[in-house]
Amino acid sequence: MLPYLEPPALRVGPATIQVFGLFAALGVLVAVRVAARAAAAEGLDGRVPKDFAIWAVVSGILSGHLVHLLAYHPEELADPWRILRVWEGLSSYGGLLGGVIAALAWFPLRRVRLSDYADSLALGMAPGWAVARLGCFAIHDHPGSLTDFPLAVRFPGGARHDLGLYEALALGAIAGVLWLLRRRGAMRGRLLAVLGLLYAPSRFLLDFLRARDLPYVDARYLGLTPAQYASVAVAGWALWRLSRPPGARPAGGAP
Repeated sequence: MLPYLEPPALRVGPATIQVFGLFAALGVLVAVRVAARAAAAEGLDGRVPKDFAIWAVVSGILSGHLVHLLAYHPEELADPWRILRVWEGLSSYGGLLGGVIAALAWFPLRRVRLSDYADSLALGMAPGWAVARLGCFAIHDHPGSLTDFPLAVRFPGGARHDLGLYEALALGAIAGVLWLLRRRGAMRGRLLAVLGLLYAPSRFLLDFLRARDLPYVDARYLGLTPAQYASVAVAGWALWRLSRPPGARPAGGAP
């Protein structure tokens, strides 16, 4: 089993950098650099993913925080000021929703076809998301049920699944699959859908391992977490996208 470690915050002059924030920033950097290189390799403008990144990050943080409050922990709205403290609680699917909203606005405004960059974005998102999930693992904010599984973490009070670690491993494997498909020239124009189709079932199943016996756990609706409902929606979109003819593009150039 793995030890339970709590890395201290980093102090740089007067600033305090939390470990999760460091991994999240590193994940964004990885995602942007990989997407930019993938776009350039396809003969596209590598600056597009870099320019889009700031929009995606800001929109993702705002949406991720709102989804955290509204879907996962509505009890926190007893203090309305929590809405403004965007650094306190983020939902990954909420962040994804914010990124989608930003993309649907930014790409048409820049007169750039989103569908042209969908593969590059997928190739960047998977490893970047994996790095960010390592941040979740570092602070152990996704505890699972008690277990004696070899990859369990010795939490205070007993060994538990750590879903931050499991998701990082799953996303790392998905990143490898996407790059293998890219090298073989397979699923061109559909890698974003492949990412969704691979990630959604893994997230759906992993959420069954989330802790239910701790004071601060995810809300459940009819026995499922908000992320599980989101996973069903993402999987449905991915199947629809993959069912379309290879050359087909939705109206507006969306992937």
